[in-house]
Amino acid sequence: MRHRHGYRRLSRTSAHRAALLKNLSIALIKAGKIETTLPKAKELSRYFEKLITKGLSGENAHRAVFALLQDKECTNKLVTEIAPEYAERNGGYTRIIKT
Repeated sequence: MRHRHGYRRLSRTSAHRAALLKNLSIALIKAGKIETTLPKAKELSRYFEKLITKGLSGENAHRAVFALLQDKECTNKLVTEIAPEYAERNGGYTRIIKT
């Protein structure tokens, strides 16, 4: 049964899924937008919203984001450029556009 299952498995093991979301997040930070499948986009949206919220967290923001991304360039861009744009907003940082 799948009662109360809170995320999409995306036909991958947990380590593969974590790596996929990390790599998609890095691609999204670098490019600004990406094209992927709808289930991956929906799961990435949840993951990325949490990343941006951590990026707004204050003095340990770099450390919290780097722990998940493991990419200094993208961590710096997220914390210094992307997250401050959304400082006034409570969630809803990403959009999914079907093409």
